Amino acid sequence: MTLTADAPVLTDDEQPKTFDSYNPTTGEVYATFPIDDADAVQAAVDRARNAADWWAGLGFKGRGKYLDQWRAVLARRLNQLADVVYAETGKPHGDAALEVGMAIEHLAWATKHAKKVLGKHHVSSGLVMVNQRATVEYLPRGVVGVIGPWNYPVFTPMGSIAYALAAGNTVVFKPSEFSPAIGTWLVDAFHEVLPDHDVLQIVRGFGETGNALCTSGVDKLAFTGSTRTGKKVMAACAETLTPVVIEAGGKDSIIVDADADVDKAAEAAAWGAFWNAGQTCIGIERAYVHEKVYDRFVDKLVEEANAVKPGVNYGPMTMPAQVDVIRKHIDDAIARGGKALTGGQVTDGFIPATVLVDVPEDALAVTDETFGPTITVRKVASADEAIELTNASEYGLGSAVFSKKNGTKIADKVRSGMTAVNAVLVYAAIPSLPFGGVGQSGIGRIHGEDGLREFAQPKSVVKQLMPAALNVTSFDRGANEDKLWATLILTLHGRANQFLKKQ
Repeated sequence: MTLTADAPVLTDDEQPKTFDSYNPTTGEVYATFPIDDADAVQAAVDRARNAADWWAGLGFKGRGKYLDQWRAVLARRLNQLADVVYAETGKPHGDAALEVGMAIEHLAWATKHAKKVLGKHHVSSGLVMVNQRATVEYLPRGVVGVIGPWNYPVFTPMGSIAYALAAGNTVVFKPSEFSPAIGTWLVDAFHEVLPDHDVLQIVRGFGETGNALCTSGVDKLAFTGSTRTGKKVMAACAETLTPVVIEAGGKDSIIVDADADVDKAAEAAAWGAFWNAGQTCIGIERAYVHEKVYDRFVDKLVEEANAVKPGVNYGPMTMPAQVDVIRKHIDDAIARGGKALTGGQVTDGFIPATVLVDVPEDALAVTDETFGPTITVRKVASADEAIELTNASEYGLGSAVFSKKNGTKIADKVRSGMTAVNAVLVYAAIPSLPFGGVGQSGIGRIHGEDGLREFAQPKSVVKQLMPAALNVTSFDRGANEDKLWATLILTLHGRANQFLKKQ
């Protein structure tokens, strides 16, 4: 199974050998790269396999020295990398620098905490097995494949690359075909620090290249992208029982309760909806606002949206095909009775910030991921109604709640992997927090302790310290031992054997 749509079958001589990346702001070719076919991908994985034992053998301290040097290179050249991000995605330099800085923070956290999270440590053997000494550690898987997205081409793949490397794996990285220069820059910077071992490598191309990576025998595959493509990745990896981490789409909401700071909520909603031209998997695409503050919120949100200027505060659509998706969602919302209070006109890749109201819950702008600078706003009678509508989505990635008194209580009821209270998107910038979703938003987690463990496999070791006082694991066990065993279990656990009173 390939990861792209059906296309005409070409002979080997007709297959293109290179592809171009473009500056979406100017439409000009930015750089040209070779297309890595299945053989090239397999060769990269084989090289990574040969380097895996060496990298794992360095231990946490040895790997940390190289990762710290790489981090220093990224920090010193932050503006240089931000220039490349701007050239290939069109996002403003300041936003690009913000993204790079967040990636560096995650690299630092993963390097610092890897030993504590993954290193060998003792665990309780329990009273019954008190004569045993139990330990667990998390060992490298081997070679990890990473398929990255184009919307945050540094921060997002580094959430897998940094944690996989810190856990002791080698990595083969396929960046999006829309951001190959950014991926190449990252890998080249690593090679400056470690030029003699194939610990981090890059393969470039389209869906066929990604498919080849999925079926190349890597020990785990981390993917970030659309839900549709994520399912294809899972299917391709299933052929070799390759485990996956899938960070897919979202349709995140913001819930604004009656006691919320309305101005702050509207300002946050605007940032969550329009930042990076809405090309954010955890971007705010739906707002459910209590009827007592609905009018004030809408007025403030429209004011915020009108102040945001495409081409100044955010760039164009990085992927040209997304323009048609956004246009379709807006047109469908308006055809169903919705109103665009600001924006709503899609003429080119620079799409204005759009606020939609009176949109039915079964409209595309509410049910499907738009991935553009739009937000729908709905009036609700209570926080419970807002929670119900939020949870009705098949997605469940991130979310936000604004309330002075009940924010945490509301957040606890929201079906999502992450929720911010009186803020938006902030969980992504906290390295110690796991990042991921439920439902159609994917499986597994990156970031934090969970992210480190995603790229390791547990190994348990038990050592007997002394003979057991009650030996029940022997064919010499007799009726007396069986009786003592039953008595022991009854003594330890029998007190809970009470009938519960009717409520």
